[in-house]
Amino acid sequence: MSAADEEPATMSQVKRVIRKKLRRQVHGAHAELNIYPLMDVMTILLVFMIMQFAQEAAAIVQGPTLQIPWSTSRAEPSEALPIQISFPSGSEPGTIVVDGRPTVELRRDGTVDPSQKQGGGTGFLITPLHNVMTQHRDRLKLIERMNPARPFTGTVQIICDKRIPFRTLSEVIYTLGQAEFSNIHFVVLQQGGD
Repeated sequence: MSAADEEPATMSQVKRVIRKKLRRQVHGAHAELNIYPLMDVMTILLVFMIMQFAQEAAAIVQGPTLQIPWSTSRAEPSEALPIQISFPSGSEPGTIVVDGRPTVELRRDGTVDPSQKQGGGTGFLITPLHNVMTQHRDRLKLIERMNPARPFTGTVQIICDKRIPFRTLSEVIYTLGQAEFSNIHFVVLQQGGD
């Protein structure tokens, strides 16, 4: 029998062959995009980005709202979360800035508004500052879980105007302690030379 002598396949034969082929395929196997490996990659990239931002040095610019006190200390600055407390001057309000983001606005005398504190005027816990610091704590502890070589130390650098009242500074330190940031360094200008 030659190829010219063969009869064309009937529709029922074609359907039978198609059904037979379909039965051979594994059911439930479909070609979908598995996003879980992509999510893992994105998580790792996010951790590295956070670590990179955490390593950047704080830019300290003195001006009318920030006059840093002098010291004879020789301690070198270490890697820490920067907290800047500026004093109100003219039309510029005093603020508590955490890692470059304004968190709490101070009153004209450099104190925290009682409505911003837990317990009102006699309270020491500054609520908005505490909320921001707990977010930073959680982020830094996540970095520690992902990379044990970078442990959470609870270290902060306070860059404080020398005119800030002691009460305000005490409230900031208390709030930092409540958010598990107990390793506190003050940034000062070095006075004198060798």
